[in-house]
Amino acid sequence: MPVTETRTPNEAAVDVTGLAKVYGERRAVDGLELVLQRGSVVGLVGPNGAGKTTALRMLLGLIQRDGGSGTVLGSNLDDHIGYLPKVGALIEGPAFTPSLSARKNLLVLTRLVGLPDSRADDVLAQVELSDRAKDKVKTYSLGMRQRLGIAASLLTDPELLVLDEPTNGLDPAGIREVRDLLRQLADEGVSVLVSSHLLAEIEAICDHVVLINQGQVGYSGTVKGMIGGQVAQVVARPADPDRLTDLAAVAARFGETTTNDDGTVSFEGEQDVAAQLNQAAFDAGVLLSGLGILRPTLEQAFFALTEKSPAQAASPQEEGES
Repeated sequence: MPVTETRTPNEAAVDVTGLAKVYGERRAVDGLELVLQRGSVVGLVGPNGAGKTTALRMLLGLIQRDGGSGTVLGSNLDDHIGYLPKVGALIEGPAFTPSLSARKNLLVLTRLVGLPDSRADDVLAQVELSDRAKDKVKTYSLGMRQRLGIAASLLTDPELLVLDEPTNGLDPAGIREVRDLLRQLADEGVSVLVSSHLLAEIEAICDHVVLINQGQVGYSGTVKGMIGGQVAQVVARPADPDRLTDLAAVAARFGETTTNDDGTVSFEGEQDVAAQLNQAAFDAGVLLSGLGILRPTLEQAFFALTEKSPAQAASPQEEGES
């Protein structure tokens, strides 16, 4: 009977604690904890300079860490030979030989690690570059180079995929393709760790999110849990702009109300409160031309949390989370 490699579903793909990197007197990463479950997509977000790329580079052994321990794909964090062959990565931007075609660039890599040439064709198809496979990389746009970089990271059929700003330079269609690809890979059991400044994309594709602020974890949990710290808003617009003050007076019965520059009033509430406002405004003779619920987004949560210190931001935890 042939021996086949098995993956342990209950074992975290990444489980590290105390990860640290110091440059002079600056702690670029300060005690980072990160857990990535098998087959999940975790988003790494944070302000510029927060330590996201530094953390990824330490996980991949590209730079030496100054602290921390843990495991990656079941191997000790120090055992790079044990886990790196099972990791695909794209960090800070792909580097290819401009004078070679996309396919030839990938063939250099497949032959280096002993993979069949057909694997290059497989990954080019995955990132929708088959029709440009024979074109020289120097003719590629930034977005196409990014897609080629993702293709290269998939060559070894990795168990863990680490991507730093993978949608950089992509148009909306390309961003959607990458989003769909990452979700497909996760459904197939690949664990994905992705950093991005496009918070709407993180919200769309990630199961969990880790917010790094000043080198520390400001939040770690589900996307829903991070957004849950923000409250939905009822937003109403009077049909007659001159009745905005009257509408604000009616809305004030339901809570603290804000009169906005765009001619609307808003306050915290859900659909049932919006219905009550509609009736109250009608009874007061104020007709509405617009009424809706503004749902909180990951972007709003991001700015709310990054305005706090990391310790303040991390203190509220989701129910059942440790």
